[in-house]
Amino acid sequence: MTLFPAHEVEGPMNSHSPDPAATRSAPRESLATLLDRWAVEQGDHPALTHLDHSRDPGGVATTLTWRELDAMAAAVAARVEHQTDRGDRVAVLVDQSPAYVAAFLGVLRARRIAVPLFPPGSPHDRRLAAILGDCAPALVLTTSRLVDDVERFRRDTGSGGAALVVVDTLRPRRGHPLPEPPHAEEIAYLQYTSGSTRTPAGVVLTHGNVLANARQAADCYGVERGRTVNVSWLPLFHDMGLMLAVATPVLRGTRAVLMDPTAFLERPTRWLQALSANPGAITAAPSFAYSYAAGRCSPEERSLLRLDDVVTLVDGSEQVSLANIDRFHDTFGPCGLRREAHRPSYGLAEATVLVTASRAGTAPRARTFDARTLADGHAVAAVGVASSTLVACGRPVDQHVRIVDPRTHRPLADGRVGEIWVSGPNVGVGYWGRPKESRRTFGLTLDAPGDPLAAGWEGRGWLRTGDLGVVVDGDLFVTGRIKDMIVIDGRNHYPQDIELTVELAHPAVRRHSVAAFAVPCDEGERLVVVAERARDERTWSAPTSDVVAAARSAVSAAHGVSVHDMWLLEPGQTPRTSSGKISRAASRLQYLAHARRSAAS
Repeated sequence: MTLFPAHEVEGPMNSHSPDPAATRSAPRESLATLLDRWAVEQGDHPALTHLDHSRDPGGVATTLTWRELDAMAAAVAARVEHQTDRGDRVAVLVDQSPAYVAAFLGVLRARRIAVPLFPPGSPHDRRLAAILGDCAPALVLTTSRLVDDVERFRRDTGSGGAALVVVDTLRPRRGHPLPEPPHAEEIAYLQYTSGSTRTPAGVVLTHGNVLANARQAADCYGVERGRTVNVSWLPLFHDMGLMLAVATPVLRGTRAVLMDPTAFLERPTRWLQALSANPGAITAAPSFAYSYAAGRCSPEERSLLRLDDVVTLVDGSEQVSLANIDRFHDTFGPCGLRREAHRPSYGLAEATVLVTASRAGTAPRARTFDARTLADGHAVAAVGVASSTLVACGRPVDQHVRIVDPRTHRPLADGRVGEIWVSGPNVGVGYWGRPKESRRTFGLTLDAPGDPLAAGWEGRGWLRTGDLGVVVDGDLFVTGRIKDMIVIDGRNHYPQDIELTVELAHPAVRRHSVAAFAVPCDEGERLVVVAERARDERTWSAPTSDVVAAARSAVSAAHGVSVHDMWLLEPGQTPRTSSGKISRAASRLQYLAHARRSAAS
């Protein structure tokens, strides 16, 4: 039976399970009450620095003190209180800026339900419209620069009806009385998942969930006032971006440095420069971003970086890649970067964000498993066979994790692959307006008679994540998503293994831009691969037929399965989620729609 203890780390983290009694007796707190505290205790100290690269390629820095940030949030709260009632949702359609942070915290201060979103004008406008329809906000917050775009978007999509408040025109309110703090069980915000094939689901997170996970993350990653600075380009409407740039800094009273995701994508060196300029930096990124940054930082730029004071590099949001870790540290190790700073982690929105992380002070660990036995549910070391190398995502951070048979709900032994289940004070309470889906996902009970944790932490049940994983020597290895598993001729295949094989099959295939999935046919399921061409002009002369032939041969040799069809697209044509990851589900839908049109013509 796989039962993780609470995560044991050096420093202030408790090396025991979450204490329900301590949680119940804790004073009523929220991010808003903590912001008010820091405005009093360290009002003139810097709270948030925004690096604006849209005004100058080198970045224009604007810093707010704790008192200034609190006054901005208080102004938003006063307007929100005046125009809404308890239980109303307030959508935040603001660009990545201090105004976003103030708007979000202002909604929490007013004890309304925040819905952190993004402005219109991106490839994800349909998703934005679907979310607004799902949460039905009573109020929409935006800025003067975006107000015309937001109004036009709402007219075009029928998303109007809610009043609109332009937050950067509100006069800051100093000394505005703080409302009575919320109960821990009150809803703080809805964190929408990045679903691409259905209406995104809004995870309901309480003030208790948010503070619990903020404490877990702050303790785990070493967030410490006077010593560390949180540096982030992650979108604030995503769970990790919100936790890194807002929740943990407000919890601990530490400074945050905020960049726009576009600034990173245009020139990833900006991220490294921000880490270098802020000793004690703590940051996070999805796995692909580490490789992306390593490949786009020139020797001249690297020569100016000092990264020996970087405290933590969180690596999560997608399956962690050892090749990406190696490339990043090979590139920036000469700048003083410690490999031990890299912290592979696992989390999901339904658990606020963080679930497991590698131990502080240890370098990332990886294991190579027999790919076929792993797909069949057993973790066995690879010896002269097709293999799958996985990076350990560590152990639970003050919560509980089990590996469970998804059909029987019975816990599995170490070395067996099953569904990852989570229980702790950070787990959300369900999906907004989706009682059936909530009952299938939250508050479940293990089929483990006599087990004191069968009903989960404090009897609140277990969250089934939909992710597959295995425990080996106490560490969690995430093997994939249940819904993404490819089953052909009775054999299971992990799509990420096939995608990596295709990436390495020919230099004309662009890295991190491959999607593998199964499609139905008369004989059952067949494998389809969608990939993008590399941007390297040295590969442009390679015929598509040669690239496809190389991919087919490599997949057949490594996985014993034939590629039924392969698309080779131009860069940027493969569907991605709002967090920038390749969407297998959307790629599959795109492929099937094309197949139907071709059959009809």
